[in-house]
Amino acid sequence: MRSISQTPLLARLSAIILGLLLSVSVTVVSAQTLPEVQRLMKQNQMPQALEKVDLYISTKPKDAQGLFLRGLILTELGRTADAIAVFTKLTEDFPELPEPYNNLAVLYAQQKQYDKARTALEMAIRTHPSYSIAHENLGDVYAKLASQAYDKALQLDSSNAATQTKLSMIKELISTSSKPGTKPAAAATPAVAEPAKPAVVEAPKPAPVAVAPVVKPVEKAPEPVATAKTPEVKTPAEKPTDTSVIEAEVTKAVRGWASAWSRKDVKAYLGYYANDFQTPKGMARKAWETERTQRIDKPGKLQVSIDDIKISLANDKATVRFRQNYTSATLKSSTGKTLVLVKSAGKWLIQQERVG
Repeated sequence: MRSISQTPLLARLSAIILGLLLSVSVTVVSAQTLPEVQRLMKQNQMPQALEKVDLYISTKPKDAQGLFLRGLILTELGRTADAIAVFTKLTEDFPELPEPYNNLAVLYAQQKQYDKARTALEMAIRTHPSYSIAHENLGDVYAKLASQAYDKALQLDSSNAATQTKLSMIKELISTSSKPGTKPAAAATPAVAEPAKPAVVEAPKPAPVAVAPVVKPVEKAPEPVATAKTPEVKTPAEKPTDTSVIEAEVTKAVRGWASAWSRKDVKAYLGYYANDFQTPKGMARKAWETERTQRIDKPGKLQVSIDDIKISLANDKATVRFRQNYTSATLKSSTGKTLVLVKSAGKWLIQQERVG
């Protein structure tokens, strides 16, 4: 667990912004304003950056990227109440984005409103169960809440040795997180979940700007797609002597998966997952498929492409690391992705999927 003060928080927020990939609009303001905002933020010219981003938002009032930038600038300017209002509005307009909830937790924790910080982090996890930053932040918030509870208990009964021991353990845990040897936060590429990892003893980790892999405004959920599954009979793995043959097969499977996603062909997309696919946090397979169907089958164009593919083969499995480029009507992002595939009935199918 790592400690973070307000000054490092603001520095990290600035650093993370520099990695954003933003959609380019046909208008002059949209095409030029956000890169200029980033440049001004890098130079710590926050008033000028705020003026620019306000100009951008005046032309695109529902743009998640612009609004998120505005919230970060307001945070750096010390206008906490205004920043909270911006991030709160983002959670209302884009409830599938976990990052605004996480950044609300940052601001609430700075104000020592740990109950509100906990609620915001729980919402972030509910929208994105595999969001590791929010999970770690939530643990840190619980540690702070525990410390306050033990303090209160000792005020009521100072002779309680068990409580004194527990409080000492919690405080040691908190103090250890702020020692110089703790790994510092890093401004990673804009990924959904695993970029910078500041912590929340004083305030939770700031999230990267909202760039979840699949993020669109919530609409009425369509009927779940019925996906009949035939039992997968795992045959002995085919092992051509030339690994390039296997790599070609795996690459074809991964690109086919991305293509089905882009076409919004939900049945084909789900067909690339093995029956023993490890769903996020052990979610029931049917519930996971329903959630994926709701996210994919929405109005608007969708494009998913991959590049920088790296494949490693071991024990009849293929681990594929690549960069996933995602573009929808409301969001553009680029993030590292890892898939673990197994060969079943002559097909390479996804057994594990994770960010990073």
